Amino acid sequence: MDLLCCEGPRFRFAYKDPAILKDDRVLTNLLACEERYLPSCNYFKIVQTEVEPHMRKLVATWMLEVCEEERCEEEVFALSMNYLDRILSLLPVKKFQLQLLGAVCMFIASKMKETSPLTAEKLCIYTDNSITTEELLDWELLVLGKLKWDVSAVTPHDFLDQIFSRLPLDRSTLDVLRKHASTFIALCCTDDKFLLYTPSMLAAASVCAAFTGLGISSHVSSRSWTATHLASLLHAITNIEPECLRSCQDLMEEVLHLSVKADPTRGKEAHTPSTPSTPTDLQEIQF
Repeated sequence: MDLLCCEGPRFRFAYKDPAILKDDRVLTNLLACEERYLPSCNYFKIVQTEVEPHMRKLVATWMLEVCEEERCEEEVFALSMNYLDRILSLLPVKKFQLQLLGAVCMFIASKMKETSPLTAEKLCIYTDNSITTEELLDWELLVLGKLKWDVSAVTPHDFLDQIFSRLPLDRSTLDVLRKHASTFIALCCTDDKFLLYTPSMLAAASVCAAFTGLGISSHVSSRSWTATHLASLLHAITNIEPECLRSCQDLMEEVLHLSVKADPTRGKEAHTPSTPSTPTDLQEIQF
């Protein structure tokens, strides 16, 4: 009898490893090495002569749309933005090369995080064939060389499981909280205002912002479960001061408000899933 291999999910994922999530040494190592992968927050003034913040945001939005449309793992977008910012901190880039750089960063990040990575041909199609596979592969070697092949960068997503495994909340609450925290992380990756924050800060503040926005405190039986109590727990986990956490959370909520005000269709993004739009060709946008 023939075996039917078409049944079941498309991919099978490993279970969460308690040895990784429950061992404090893993979290300590993440906190110790996260600054190693931080880009310069002043590269627009020091390194780049043509690329400006609004251009980065356009490319970041396009990259997010590609990742959503291809149903990439959450980490792919955050990791690709880390590559992009680190390269922009090191190498002057022409504005017409920015989309090429974004495509290359997604190409590498998907190889690191995806079971089936994005192909060079597909990424070229998403640029409306404004780049070639040869250019993509040449720039892949350039980017890897500039990064010294150190591409296992720490991102905010690396801290989410560490944080959630240490929060005394039920599984269903954690699942909802994680989904919305991931949305805030994506928002942070698209905005250059968050370049100066560490991944642990962004992860913790995203959890706080999701917790507050969803009003979870009103649905938890324990009276001690308030935003203030959550900030204290996160301080114990990450050593981030509650005041710094609150400052980052306030900036997230401000950026979200401005984003919704500029585009009302994004108003539901932090609360309900939306269908990703087809990525546009950035070459047609007048920078």
